[in-house]
Amino acid sequence: MDDILKELYGTVLSRKAERQEGSYTCYLFEQGLDKILKKCGEECSEVIIAAKNGKNSDTVLEISDLLYHLTVLMANEGIRPEDVEAELARRSRKTGNLKHFHQVDKNT
Repeated sequence: MDDILKELYGTVLSRKAERQEGSYTCYLFEQGLDKILKKCGEECSEVIIAAKNGKNSDTVLEISDLLYHLTVLMANEGIRPEDVEAELARRSRKTGNLKHFHQVDKNT
């Protein structure tokens, strides 16, 4: 999966550098950060719904859409796959990293 995501990132970068008429990726870059973020949010919701419906083939499609839109976001913001890989590697070296959530008193 690592290679295909890097290949996708390269394609997205090339669309950012050389705009092509009719390209959805170019459209997202032209619309800007707000549109890219909106699409990331929509795709995230669609992943949740697909997973809740329990049909793995639909969930795979929605995860793929989300990864694509996240890749566009990364390219737009100058975040490289290596940056994300480094953070994931850092996290994988941790053990016992269960987060303790802050409890909120809803009566105040």
